[in-house]
Amino acid sequence: MSWQSYVDTNLVSTGKVTKGAIFGLDGSLWATTPGFNVGGAEVNKLIAAFTDVGDIAAHGLFLEGQKYVFLRKNEASGSIYARNGTAGVACVKTNQAVLVGYYAEGLQAGDCNQVVENLADYLRGTGFVSHPSSLPLSLATRMLLPLQLLIGNRLKPHL
Repeated sequence: MSWQSYVDTNLVSTGKVTKGAIFGLDGSLWATTPGFNVGGAEVNKLIAAFTDVGDIAAHGLFLEGQKYVFLRKNEASGSIYARNGTAGVACVKTNQAVLVGYYAEGLQAGDCNQVVENLADYLRGTGFVSHPSSLPLSLATRMLLPLQLLIGNRLKPHL
């Protein structure tokens, strides 16, 4: 399974996340929803905010050129939450990556937060410590099925 599959299957296909992305802690893009154009300085500021939220608390979090008002940082889950009107983002840091989930107007922030945090928890629980471009099919299948059951996604893994 590729990192793109995590974005497509475990974030966006839940219906609770409109767009998503996974970035390495160095700011490199691992996977994204087509048309979700976040990168460069925006990602670097987001990654820096996991250490010190001062900049985004004072000036906002910018993603795709849009300003999001910083809401809070949850140290326990490694999460940062921000909103722009009734839309917003949940950003979660794992050992080697940052997951970003965007929810559009009409979706619930808490639902998006839970989906992104569940994926992050799952990656942490599997001992996720590296950045492979893909995983062996047998391992990917074993990882995907429990996560789909956890988040209520009834899709079968693509074999």
